[in-house]
Amino acid sequence: MVVLPVRFERSPRLHPMLSEVAHPVGTRVVVQGKRGPEVATVRGEPTPPQEQERYGAVLRAATPEDLSRWEDLHATGEDLKWLLRARARQRSLPVKVVAVEFTLDESLVTVSYSAEERIELTGLISELRGHTRARVNFAAVGPREQAQMIGTLGACGRENCSSTHLQDFAPVSIRMARDQQLPLNPEKLSGPCGRLLCCLQFEHTQYLDLLKDLPRKNARVCHEGSGACGKVTKLHPLAGTVDVTTDQGVLTDVPAGELRRLTDAEIKAMPDTGRGGGRPGRPNRAQSRE
Repeated sequence: MVVLPVRFERSPRLHPMLSEVAHPVGTRVVVQGKRGPEVATVRGEPTPPQEQERYGAVLRAATPEDLSRWEDLHATGEDLKWLLRARARQRSLPVKVVAVEFTLDESLVTVSYSAEERIELTGLISELRGHTRARVNFAAVGPREQAQMIGTLGACGRENCSSTHLQDFAPVSIRMARDQQLPLNPEKLSGPCGRLLCCLQFEHTQYLDLLKDLPRKNARVCHEGSGACGKVTKLHPLAGTVDVTTDQGVLTDVPAGELRRLTDAEIKAMPDTGRGGGRPGRPNRAQSRE
C-alpha cells in the first residue's frame, strides 16, 4: 500500500489517499472520500503510509465510462446551480448558490452556498427533488472558499492563489501589510473575496528576514559617506534601502549598509533631536544663522 496525493476539481488542496497501485502523476482516479466516490487527479509521487493517520482510498483508475459519467454529472450540476440561483431570486432569498456537485454514484448532491445570515433552504430542496433523487446536503462556505471554488483573477493579473496552489487559509492581519510597507488602503489590500490578500501571509516571513537588516522606521542614523544625519522615514525591504529625512532635505534609496545608527548618547548630544537633522554635537543651519 502507498499514499497518493490527489486533487479534486473544486480546490487545489491535496488529499492523501491509500492505494494498492502507485498510479503516475496526472492519472485520473476514482476515490472514496468523505462524501462518496468521486473523480480526482493524482498530483504527486507515492509515499509510505504513516501510522495513526486516516486516509481516504483510491478505488481504481478512472475508466472512460467513469469520466463520461463524471462530465455528465458536472454539466447537470451546473444547470442546477443556475436553476437554484433563479429560484432564490424569485423567492427573494439572500443567498448565493456557489456550486452543485454530485458524487459519482449520484447518491449525494452537495449544494455549496454563501449567505450573510441564517436562512431557510427547504424551498430550494423541493426544487431539487424534481430533478434528482440524490440526498441533498447544503454546505455554507465563506468568502475565501467561494473565491476558491469559482476562480477569479488577482491584482497581479493571474488566477487567485486559493484556486491554484494555496493549501490552507491561514490568518492574515493588517500588521503583515505594515511589515511589507504597503499603503493601508482596503481596496488595494483586499482580494476578490473582499478579505485581506492571502499572499500577505505566505510572503510575510521573507519580509521579516529582510527587515532584520534595515534600521527601524523613525530611527536616528548618519550616512557614512556624506556625514548627513537624520531620521528614517521609509523602508524599502526588497531593495535593501531606506529614505532618510535631514535638515537639508531627504536622502532617498540609501543602502542600509551605508548608514550608522546613532547611540542614545549621540542623540542626546544633538542640539535639537526633534528635528532629525544635523551632525551629532554640531549646530544645525538654523542655529548657525542665529
